[in-house]
Amino acid sequence: MGIYLNPDNISFQEALNSEIYVDKTGLIDLTNRLIRTEQKYLCVSRPRRFGKSMAANMLTAYYSRGCDSDELFRGYQISQTASYKTHLNRYNVIRLNMMDFSRNAGGFHAEQEILFDLKEAFPDIHFFDSTHLVRTLKDVYEKTKTPFIFIIDEWDCIFREHKNDTASQAAYLTFLRNLLKDQSYVAFAYMTGILPVKKYGIHSALNMFTEVSMTNTREYSEFTGFTESEVQALCKSYSMPFAEMKRWYDGYSVRGMTIYNPRSVVMSVTGHDFDNYWTSTETYEALKIYIAMDFDGLNSKVVRLVAGDEFKINTKKFQNDMTTFQSADDILTLLVHLGYLTYDFDTQRVRIPNSETASEFVNAIEDGGWENVITAIRQSDALLQATIKGEADRVAAFIQQCHMEETSVLKYNDENSLACVISLAYYSARETYDIWRELPCGEGFADLIFLPKKNAALPALVVELKRNQSANSAIAQIKRKKYPDKIKNYAGEVLLVGINYNSKDKIHSCVIEKLSAI
Repeated sequence: MGIYLNPDNISFQEALNSEIYVDKTGLIDLTNRLIRTEQKYLCVSRPRRFGKSMAANMLTAYYSRGCDSDELFRGYQISQTASYKTHLNRYNVIRLNMMDFSRNAGGFHAEQEILFDLKEAFPDIHFFDSTHLVRTLKDVYEKTKTPFIFIIDEWDCIFREHKNDTASQAAYLTFLRNLLKDQSYVAFAYMTGILPVKKYGIHSALNMFTEVSMTNTREYSEFTGFTESEVQALCKSYSMPFAEMKRWYDGYSVRGMTIYNPRSVVMSVTGHDFDNYWTSTETYEALKIYIAMDFDGLNSKVVRLVAGDEFKINTKKFQNDMTTFQSADDILTLLVHLGYLTYDFDTQRVRIPNSETASEFVNAIEDGGWENVITAIRQSDALLQATIKGEADRVAAFIQQCHMEETSVLKYNDENSLACVISLAYYSARETYDIWRELPCGEGFADLIFLPKKNAALPALVVELKRNQSANSAIAQIKRKKYPDKIKNYAGEVLLVGINYNSKDKIHSCVIEKLSAI
């Protein structure tokens, strides 16, 4: 048992000792299926504080010959599977956290550390060249016939800590390739980090890895974060309101499954409150740097995201680093991997996942050319109150100020732009309303539906948007097509809000009518 070779299970024991542990040992059954197969290389990337190190510690405790973990896993999901005993503590495990070597280019210091452990653990083996890591691993495997499992945490730290040192990055990728690729001593290699495997040159040096990332979680979706059922159980145990938990920390869409931020949920239920727990672990300056890069209309897209919009992006050209950007889509893809955005694999669309990350975007744009957007957000509560009171002229004036076409980063240049501006103007309504936007149809714009959250004593709002027509025609259209399905069964008060934008005079008008629900 050494520092890097065959470590003990204490790190995973500490996770089990914690007040909250959500059973994710089912991941082990999936990784067991990969051992000694052509798919034995797996790279799992997730945002920070999404349980990457915990998973690496769990796999180490399960596979390492340096400990006996049967009692540790007894009673958890993995212990009920057919593969459990077959692989439990049967391998020589090399466990590396590459942050330990981030000051040393290429991982060569790691090579010396591993060699030290190998020579200490196998003093009776006569090594051909005890200064050469790959040959020494081959010698150990040849003499013992026990294969190695490599568990590498923070594999991508060199691309985050040394963003512009391309020579060291290339050397590091070569080191990993030589260590792992096509080596008979490798039974399984598991890497985890924030970024997927770096694309370097024409071919990736690590193209043997199956990649599991926030843009495609494959069969590992439930192990990306906390699932909805897991969060519901925690809310019940700690008497926390699930609806509010969902608003704050839900929203990561991974292959049809909704995933919650693990750190935020744990901090919320143990502290019995709601706060920006995940975003507080890193300054918003990190986000601000990237959204300040206005590639092909990035600023406009960011405002659309803040307003609650979503849109399609191309994630395929992203080079999996933090410097090579050719388009807005590259930066937005990076923000998906960092956890600031969520990506729907089926629709290929991105959006801001929840209130916690939305507040981080607002912090990041609070200065530096985004003044109109921030003003609209700050005035959004007053706009909502004016709408509820039926003050149509004030509503029109607020929206007029929010738009300010000459200076706003949002222009009314397509059918979604007006709806997006209105959504931004009503930003604060998200705290008390569930909001839906329908697709544009005919000459009108997208309807906005505001349905009060549970226990919110507020009227529902049905907003119809027009351009170069009239606010009264918007109200008439709502009545003609009746209520959208989402509001048919609502029993409370309903306000109909018609808003028109006259593009010639650049003036908004508004009409508000109060109706009982149909």
